[in-house]
Amino acid sequence: MNVTITVNGEKTSHEVEDRTLLVHHLRDAVGLTATNIGCDTSTCGSCTVLLNGESVKSCTVLAAQVDGDEIQTLEGLTGEDGEMDAVQNAFQQKHALQCGFCTPGMVMAATSLLRENPDPTEDEIRMALKGNLCRCTGYHNIVQAILTAAEDAR
Repeated sequence: MNVTITVNGEKTSHEVEDRTLLVHHLRDAVGLTATNIGCDTSTCGSCTVLLNGESVKSCTVLAAQVDGDEIQTLEGLTGEDGEMDAVQNAFQQKHALQCGFCTPGMVMAATSLLRENPDPTEDEIRMALKGNLCRCTGYHNIVQAILTAAEDAR
């Protein structure tokens, strides 16, 4: 079937098999590889993107399901001038990454959280990230980065 979606503000249209997962569509057809494939079982969250502004694990969504919808990936957070957004900057400043594999999903989950709750507590951040795993156990710095991004936005 033909799927037309707006990805990071640009309309794309591709033929997809009806069983194609959104994560594979974004990586293979659209060419945006920041969305990682970590587990294919929705356990790790490294494939997290924003679907119509809501945080979703793109390994649990079929590309055909998002026909006509808007997707934002990590690449879409960066400004046209190449400047990182507040969450990306905070992750860099607070050293909120180690191997970096979970980082795209963590940043997207954090972005979603801060859009819904611009002043979260540490507990609210930890709750919002519970579906995203960091195998390097960098959670402390990730939480600090999100608190910093929230503070900088105020």
